Amino acid sequence: MTEDNTPEEQQDTPGDQPKRGAMRFQDAENTTPREPTLAEQRARRQALIAEQEEEAANKELERKAGTRRKVLIGSGVTVGVVGLVAAWYAVGTPEDVSATCTDKDGTVVDDKYCDPDYVTSQTGGYHPGVGGFIFLGGNSYRYNYGGTGAIGSHVSGGSFDKPSNANVTTKSGKSVQRGGFGISGKSSTGTGKSGGS
Repeated sequence: MTEDNTPEEQQDTPGDQPKRGAMRFQDAENTTPREPTLAEQRARRQALIAEQEEEAANKELERKAGTRRKVLIGSGVTVGVVGLVAAWYAVGTPEDVSATCTDKDGTVVDDKYCDPDYVTSQTGGYHPGVGGFIFLGGNSYRYNYGGTGAIGSHVSGGSFDKPSNANVTTKSGKSVQRGGFGISGKSSTGTGKSGGS
């Protein structure tokens, strides 16, 4: 038998067989994906479990961070409230100051000369002047706050400026001013006048 084919016809056409190293593409619509192997299935399960564990660990960390943040905020509020109460107590607790009646030169005199009730009973009225002076019989008197001294001697220490938020009493025990929140400076006689102011 003789072959009628020419050498050119005996050669394969380029589209019949793929060339070595060439890539073939699958059509996604017509190709059925292969089932994953047991190793691939195991790897996927392990990856899913690891992802779930990591997510659970992150949620636990967020919960702990939230709890820690709440504790810190609560601690800060507690410290703030304690500080506020301490400050209020310190401000609300008036200092005890003694008042010593002196004349215009700073000589200690009897407390009655700075008492508005006594001055009013002696002269029919008193006139507080600049610097808390009380005038009686041509003389002026005022309180020294915190100073000491015997009658007839010059007052030692203290100030002629009335202290704020202080309980001020004379040597004889008369209240000149009451300190603290919501308490006005009134004398113990209830006249509403504060000696030396």
